[in-house]
Amino acid sequence: MQTPADRQDRHVYPSHWEADIVLRDGGTARVRPITVDDADRLVSFYEQVSDESKYYRFFAPYPRLSAKDVHRFTHHDFVDRVGLAATIGGEFVATVRYDRIGPGGMPASAPADEAEVAFLVQDAHQGRGVASALLEHIAAVARERGIRRFAAEVLPANNKMIKVFTDAGYTQQRSFEDGVVRLEFDLEPTDRSVAVQRAREQRAEARSVRRLLTPGSVAVIGVGRAPGGVGRSVLGNLRDAGFTGRLYAVNQAYPDDLKEVDGVPAHRSVRDIDGPVDLAVVAVPAEQVPGVVTDCGEHGVQGLVVLAAGYAESGPDGRERQRELVRHARTYGMRIIGPNAFGVINTAAGVRLNASLAPEMPRPGRIGLFAQSGAIGIALLSRLHRRGGGVTGTTGVSTFVSSGNRADVSGNDVLQYWYDDTETDVVLMYLESIGNPRKFTRLSRRTAAAKPLVVVQSAGSAPQGHAVRATRLPHATVSALLRQAGVIRVDTITELVDAGLLLARQPLPAGPRVAILGNSESLGLLTYDRCLAEGLRPAPPLDLTTTATPADFHRALSQALADDTCDAVVVTAIPTIGEGAVGDGELAEALRSAAEGAHGKPVLVVHVELGGLAEALSAAGRTAPQPHVMAPGAFGGPQRPRAATPDRAAGTRPAAPTAPPPASPSAVRPGAVPAAPGAARTPPAAVTEDVRPPAARSGSRLIPAYPAAERAVRALAEAVKYAQWRRESVDPGRVPEYDDIDEKGAAELIGTLLERGEGLTLGTEETCALLGRYGIPVHRALPSPTPEAAVSAAAELGYPVALKATAPHLRHRADLGGVRLDLMDEGQLRRAYAELTELFGPPGELRPVVQRMAPRGVDTVVRAVIDPAAGAVLSFGLAGAASQLLGDTAHRLVPVTDRDATSLVRSIRTAPLLFGWRGSTPVDTPALEELLLRVSRLVDDHPEVVAVTLEPVVVARHGVSVLGATVRLAPPPARDDLGPRTLPAY
Repeated sequence: MQTPADRQDRHVYPSHWEADIVLRDGGTARVRPITVDDADRLVSFYEQVSDESKYYRFFAPYPRLSAKDVHRFTHHDFVDRVGLAATIGGEFVATVRYDRIGPGGMPASAPADEAEVAFLVQDAHQGRGVASALLEHIAAVARERGIRRFAAEVLPANNKMIKVFTDAGYTQQRSFEDGVVRLEFDLEPTDRSVAVQRAREQRAEARSVRRLLTPGSVAVIGVGRAPGGVGRSVLGNLRDAGFTGRLYAVNQAYPDDLKEVDGVPAHRSVRDIDGPVDLAVVAVPAEQVPGVVTDCGEHGVQGLVVLAAGYAESGPDGRERQRELVRHARTYGMRIIGPNAFGVINTAAGVRLNASLAPEMPRPGRIGLFAQSGAIGIALLSRLHRRGGGVTGTTGVSTFVSSGNRADVSGNDVLQYWYDDTETDVVLMYLESIGNPRKFTRLSRRTAAAKPLVVVQSAGSAPQGHAVRATRLPHATVSALLRQAGVIRVDTITELVDAGLLLARQPLPAGPRVAILGNSESLGLLTYDRCLAEGLRPAPPLDLTTTATPADFHRALSQALADDTCDAVVVTAIPTIGEGAVGDGELAEALRSAAEGAHGKPVLVVHVELGGLAEALSAAGRTAPQPHVMAPGAFGGPQRPRAATPDRAAGTRPAAPTAPPPASPSAVRPGAVPAAPGAARTPPAAVTEDVRPPAARSGSRLIPAYPAAERAVRALAEAVKYAQWRRESVDPGRVPEYDDIDEKGAAELIGTLLERGEGLTLGTEETCALLGRYGIPVHRALPSPTPEAAVSAAAELGYPVALKATAPHLRHRADLGGVRLDLMDEGQLRRAYAELTELFGPPGELRPVVQRMAPRGVDTVVRAVIDPAAGAVLSFGLAGAASQLLGDTAHRLVPVTDRDATSLVRSIRTAPLLFGWRGSTPVDTPALEELLLRVSRLVDDHPEVVAVTLEPVVVARHGVSVLGATVRLAPPPARDDLGPRTLPAY
């Protein structure tokens, strides 16, 4: 159906269709509607297309476009006839158009919902994925204009175009008649089309970052003749790192006779360089950058690292300068790291790129490091590089990116690269802001399923220069959503490095059971306490006494690793003095040799003032092919058992004092929260999935050492939780189908309601009608402005009833006395009505309603909101102070699976109230979970539903009762995460 908006916008330029895209080879292009001003560009574009491609497009020789053709292909109404062009450098490289058709294939208008589509791509740009990207965008435009189906006619020999359509993943039909292949396909996204689109997005964005990190040639622009300065420093860093490609120094102030700077060829402009330049490092003042970008674009440079400051971080003028920088670079198909960036590093032997301000190249390793802040990047590189003292960073970096203002390349882009980078096993990210949290969560979930992702996210406002979407969600909620996506969320860069060093070189633990051994009883008990505080299950520490030799450590560690009741081992070590004192090198070798025989269990060392031991453990990385590490971690806790002696624990050790998990819900003690159905109940050792880091699977391990027990245990606890998430993510659950859901009827009702305005909160009857189409009945609440109206309402509903004041200051505030329950007859109802009006004022202020009593149970709250940054979020908590005052609310991203719903109910701290706390009657949590799933389906199926609140939801012994509900509608966004691939707009 054609809407009034369609008719009004028929000739209005739809600027929201403009988008920058990343192509298959990592370059960029701009997609925009074709207008009447594009006649010359269209003719020039067509002249550069080969005769063969023209034949495939028009099914006959067609050497040039007539004036009538040009008029037709540039005049569109943006409703029934639409044309899009992909441009690079302002010139067309591909076009696509659709024309709405009726049943006979003739031109038509709405309500016809089919259109013919046709493409033309310049031969020089075929194979870059331009047509596939244009198909995504023209399909999104068509859906927006009410078109549900495309038809295309293609010559059988045009295999490339046939492949574009068939590989898109849409449901399609194919026929052959009159020598032409006719393809028809629905435009509704399918699981396969979404998967295809996201796979293409990943490959393209990963390749665009790979071009920045693996250049064959680098030009540093702004290299001074005298020592010092940013440009000269970067050039020196590149040269000293042993960059394997070609280097060039560029400065427009060079005299004509200057040929070299520090042995590097010197040029006045990038255009003067004889040969390709893959990456340009821009180290000139901001006012000179536009000219540099033009020179780079004209020379075919693939990407820029802009070190210059003076952009969005400096205020409104700088923000506009930054927008223009991005627009300018994308015109030439270039991507940008920065501005205000610290630079990039790639330690791979075949690259050795240090295009940064870091004076030393980090040691090669398996950690990918991303920091928006240059200062934080320096701190992280420094901590990872150190071997002794506090944190002992004994593994290295694969790649490092400091994005500065991240005007273009962001953490999402780098995640795409690291996802399938075989040189990176662990990803560490320091994020001051997240520009697209919805996409970041999606990419994080996929990345975390393959390799650990550890993130520090700033809790403050975004720094100047960072364009971010405003979110209404508290920082804690965003953090919780990231954890659900598999992100290891930590609070400080110290914890970031601690966790990264453990995950980079040790296998993931199969469970929470921890063995503790060492030569200090006090340090062992301290470690034990902290394990309990972090939710681990430690065994009593094994005290080897201060006289322990390296052989004693070797024997004890070997026995602990061989114990099937142990999932990880923490070794504590203090210095020994006197005759026969343990040497650092001997102890390190003893621990390494013992750990080498058990590849399935992580080993950590807590060392107190043993810089030599940390150095000795680190030394293996210099003398052997990828051996063992030392890194950082514990505090006090509940009851502490006496430490075991070597005699008592020579071959065995006592079981941990904590109880094992219950085997079934019937065995759960009263008030406890049972495990979610389907959750793993087998001993952790029985888990068969290999969730070890790649380095651990290949046999290379470094033992991380920490200067404090709390830091080691915190890192281990994060690894345990992450390993559990990995196991559970193998089966994330499913989104159930319910036969009684009327999706089509709900869509029609929503469309009718939205005709009233841009956004509205539904009335009671409308809310009940919409929720009812998703099988969510709401108890009727009849307005009662007078006692007689209340009596009539009670007679209609049936006794017993409740009388409630619904004024804003009394709504959902039973503690204020605005509710009277279990009114059994007319007399009780009239007395209650009189009490309320006497206490709180006249009925006009109270807004009293009468509602039939629901079965007694636990009052809960269910909410769903569409956050502009995070997307659709489903929330659950108990009604009243628990959620309002204490913030005891759990959240999940929509769509919610059955496993998500089960864990959502159990993840709030007050969940025991639902499961028979202190002898109370357990309530019907399966019915509650079904309600959560139905609400999730409603907001997922209909993006127009921007907010739903069900309060209170009474969960009884059998069934749930929704006593209050509000729903808010708004027009859906033109594009969402299921829309076509785009780069952030500027």
